Amino acid sequence: MQNRVLLYNTLSPLVFQIVTILCGFILPKLILVHFGSDVNGLINSIGQFLGVIAFFELGVGAVVQTSLYKPLAEKDFEGISCIISSANSFFKKLGYALLIYVFIIVCVYPVLVTQEFGFWYITTLTIVISIRAFAQYFFGIVNRLLLLADQKGYIQYNAQTIAIIVNTVLCYLLILMNYSVQVIYGMTSLVFLIQPYLIHLYIKKHYRINTNITCNVEPISQKWNAMAQHIAAFVLDGTDIVVLSLFSSLENVSIYSIYMLVIKGVKQLFLSMIGGIEALIGNLWAKQESEELKRVFSWAEWIIHTTVIFFFTVTAVLIAPFVEVFTSGISDADYFQPIFGVTIVLAYAIYCLSLPYLIMILAVGHYKQTQYKFVVAAVINIVISVICVKQFGLIGVALGTLAAMAYQTAWMAWYNSKNFIQWPMKNFFKQIAVDTVSAVGIFAVGSYFSLSAIGYVSWVILAMKVTTCGIIVGAIVNYVFYKEYMMKIAQKVAKRLR
Repeated sequence: MQNRVLLYNTLSPLVFQIVTILCGFILPKLILVHFGSDVNGLINSIGQFLGVIAFFELGVGAVVQTSLYKPLAEKDFEGISCIISSANSFFKKLGYALLIYVFIIVCVYPVLVTQEFGFWYITTLTIVISIRAFAQYFFGIVNRLLLLADQKGYIQYNAQTIAIIVNTVLCYLLILMNYSVQVIYGMTSLVFLIQPYLIHLYIKKHYRINTNITCNVEPISQKWNAMAQHIAAFVLDGTDIVVLSLFSSLENVSIYSIYMLVIKGVKQLFLSMIGGIEALIGNLWAKQESEELKRVFSWAEWIIHTTVIFFFTVTAVLIAPFVEVFTSGISDADYFQPIFGVTIVLAYAIYCLSLPYLIMILAVGHYKQTQYKFVVAAVINIVISVICVKQFGLIGVALGTLAAMAYQTAWMAWYNSKNFIQWPMKNFFKQIAVDTVSAVGIFAVGSYFSLSAIGYVSWVILAMKVTTCGIIVGAIVNYVFYKEYMMKIAQKVAKRLR
């Protein structure tokens, strides 16, 4: 049963992210063709400033999810109700703060960005995008966290998948009908308002939640300790576009956003897949099943590292050729930036290598103990990005992200080794060495191939060649250094094929 639930919680977010990636390429391409790079850059810039809506959660969501593991494992419905009630109260107060922030952005942002767009053009676009962002990030957040903690995240991911598909189809039709970008984003905001209501109906039917319960003690004791981690995550994710918006140009913001369509898609694939693993590890930690926890973590670490290296190295080879094809016919900006592409892919690959260690910190709830380290990573990103952007442009902000991600992965691995799994750091160094050998091998072999023509068919053929080589190189390297894991996977595949 546990394996089946883990499978559901792995496949449903995987399908969601694949759909998100595929749909995510349709709308930006249409916007680029119909409205141009400046409008695309403006939309991404507004979206980044409004991304602070997710920041207003202040990391409390992660603490709520961690707090729910124990009462869910013990079927303590009173404890669950206390946590849900406290979380609802907290997020209701944040809702009022969000409205104030959105009002400030609507008034101030059009003044900050005074390029070729008029004041009212930017103001109306900011308003409709803010409605969309508010609906997507805030409504129903507590219900989603309950489903994730109870290893039922597949329910919300299926709902999100449907919403993304409906939104993309609606956007496509409205653009073809030549509606303004404000109307397009305004109409599609309605789609993201329906989804949380459907999840609310499911929670009401399947959980005995007493929303009027009075708690004697605060059930979410670490909610403020998660703030540093959340701020750092927000800064790491948003610094680049903010720095480019303030110190560079909307043209560079547009270029950056196109590359990030690919990179964030690959990143989100891994983030979504670990949701089920985090809930499982949280459950094992709550039950103090230490040996099973070590076994699950050992497999999770190797699988995450191996798949991250494969997917991100293949992405590093293919991203510049893909962007060249994707933006063919668009001449108002130079989108072919191979050095920037490789640098920013490397930065996010290193971030994803930290995921097994981040999972443990979140599942165990060590927010207070690790908060200052997240602050250091955020400071590294800001300082290096601001210093380097003037001289190196896009590559400058990528270097800031790369430095911060490297620091964060290193300290997380050390903290995990010392406090949770308690095995020597040489295991981590071995894994990094194998990762490096695999990445260099895949990149070296993949770089021998090139596009035969500027077109999607040519790119798909290139992708097939690079992917095939990547699988072969990765399999050989891991067979040499992690033969036990490779043999177990081969046995499981052979068993399924019989």
